[in-house]
Amino acid sequence: MTFDLITPLTIGLIGSFHCIGMCGPIAVALPLKEHSWMTKITGGLLYNAGRTMTYAVMGLLFGLLGQGIHMAGFQQWASILLGIALIISVLFPYFFKQKLNFTSLVSGYAGRLVNNLRKYFNQRSYSSLLLIGLLNGLLPCGLVYVAIAGAINTSSIANGALFMAFFGLGTIPMMLVVSLSGNAIGSGLRSKIRQVVPYFVFLLGVLFILRGMALGIPYISPKAEKLELHTEQVDQGSCCP
Repeated sequence: MTFDLITPLTIGLIGSFHCIGMCGPIAVALPLKEHSWMTKITGGLLYNAGRTMTYAVMGLLFGLLGQGIHMAGFQQWASILLGIALIISVLFPYFFKQKLNFTSLVSGYAGRLVNNLRKYFNQRSYSSLLLIGLLNGLLPCGLVYVAIAGAINTSSIANGALFMAFFGLGTIPMMLVVSLSGNAIGSGLRSKIRQVVPYFVFLLGVLFILRGMALGIPYISPKAEKLELHTEQVDQGSCCP
């Protein structure tokens, strides 16, 4: 369990620099109350709590999907396929000189969601900040897709929700800094850390593949659980004269 929770937390921490590109403008434009630093921090935390709550619900749903896959006996293949998909998403731009832009497939949905977000920016209230966070968590994001793959791989409703919740928690420190201080983090540092993200996604893909292969390596590739039929042994002496 510890390994499974460290993984999404690390994805969130490292990937939060990538998140600045998508959610950064929203975080900077948050209608935070400026009466004191305490009110600003409270508002920023409510916004990030909203995002994390949405991620947790998504983890619950995709954990349910993973549980169904596990019960159907396809967990190992699902883990391998998810790992291959993550690796392809990293290698595709290098071989074909273009990025896999999944978000363009749902650009219309994203546009409608952003329009719904805008009306809450005119309301300087804690409830509006929470709602902005809840809706922000639904925006298309490549890093969220990576976390969803991990939630599916947990093969459990509860663990899927925990996986996505810890992913959200990992993104909070950086997103809170952005919402409170705007340009506190230089573009050069953000660019350097973004370059690390593809390597991390590639490594995560390899781990998914190894886990699916069930090689018997503790924590990394544990042996697959097998269903065994246990038959009750009958004492012949008790039923035969």
